[in-house]
Amino acid sequence: MALDILYQDEWLVAIDKPSGLLVHRSKIDRHETRFAIQLLRDQIGQYVYPVHRLDKPTSGVLLFALDPETARSLTEQFTQRSVDKQYLAIVRGHTDDQGCIDKPLREVLDPATDSRARQDKEAQPARTEYLSLARAELPFPVQPYSSSRYSLLRLKPRTGRRHQIRRHLNHISHPVVGDVNHGDRYHNQFFRQHFDCHRLLLMAHTLGFVHPKTQQKTSIEASMDETFTRVMKGLGWVAYCQ
Repeated sequence: MALDILYQDEWLVAIDKPSGLLVHRSKIDRHETRFAIQLLRDQIGQYVYPVHRLDKPTSGVLLFALDPETARSLTEQFTQRSVDKQYLAIVRGHTDDQGCIDKPLREVLDPATDSRARQDKEAQPARTEYLSLARAELPFPVQPYSSSRYSLLRLKPRTGRRHQIRRHLNHISHPVVGDVNHGDRYHNQFFRQHFDCHRLLLMAHTLGFVHPKTQQKTSIEASMDETFTRVMKGLGWVAYCQ
């Protein structure tokens, strides 16, 4: 498969990672044979250095460095939380117009990869800001309600905990549609049947940072895939489709 390259120069390359693609090889998904790092390396013909990550089911902007020095500089920006990360998500229910979810999160450990990690580690500070862009109500009953409501959110995670956005939205009872781990199975099933949607409706929409070589402010934006766009149109949010 050919990856959609959103930005490339002699130091950086960014792709639009599709939902369902792992960033790198993982013991959690031993059966997977395709990884963003490998595909991109083969596509551009040179080694790439990941500077952040996206969950397998999340789509959107994924940035790589093309040399170790640039990778260190970008990693430092992510560590210092100076990178502007903005996500789009379709969630269950009508949220407040805006809000900040400030809830510490315990580290998510996996038996296959974290067997030596501390099991009693305290929850770490975690904060996610959101803005409601649009709301919809469909005349279809989804248990236990007679109709179904949804919101389109723009989200800014101010910390970088594992599955932070998904866990935070579930905490306020507005889980991301399509989330099989932290979501609502009735609404997930409804979207599979009604919209033929089999993906997590969460995407890394924009990524803003200071270019480590030119020192220019750089912003990279991803587009919605076919499934995300189809759902958006079905909910009447054509103005937000790209």
